[in-house]
Amino acid sequence: MHAQVVQSLVIRMADLDRREDQQAVLEITDQYAQHAMGGSQPLRPDVRARLIEGLRSHPMTRIFLAWQGDTAVGIATCFVGFSSFAAKPLINIHDLAVVSDRQGQGIGRRLIESVVEYAQSLDCSSVTLEVRMDNSPARKLYDRMGFQQVGDVVTQEAMLFGKLKLSN
Repeated sequence: MHAQVVQSLVIRMADLDRREDQQAVLEITDQYAQHAMGGSQPLRPDVRARLIEGLRSHPMTRIFLAWQGDTAVGIATCFVGFSSFAAKPLINIHDLAVVSDRQGQGIGRRLIESVVEYAQSLDCSSVTLEVRMDNSPARKLYDRMGFQQVGDVVTQEAMLFGKLKLSN
């Protein structure tokens, strides 16, 4: 048995004016879309054609990319919102994905940690996300990270809403 050497992980905010970041966002998002938890279908060509410009033009888009060397291995696509109950910003993790051959290496956890650190720098009230009831690996990760389930479960395909309250 050979020990796998994992290159150091670098997580940074995507720059959607950089071609390599655009390509990473498209490829990882498309791989996620093709997974059972993402809908089991590749992104349609018209969606691929509009995605980068749509994300770039949305002023509250924040995308975190995880890199090992020159290879993009994970993404957290987030949007800054506002909590009217806390009168502070919040961050919603809209998509969290790690490429299939790098799953189980802590990349998802590191992406969430980067999002939380960024949210704290903005004095956000919380970090929110949605997850399918039947996505056990993601739910376990979110539980370990301190996210609390919000709402009741209706079906296996139901989306659960999770919230990580930040200390303020």
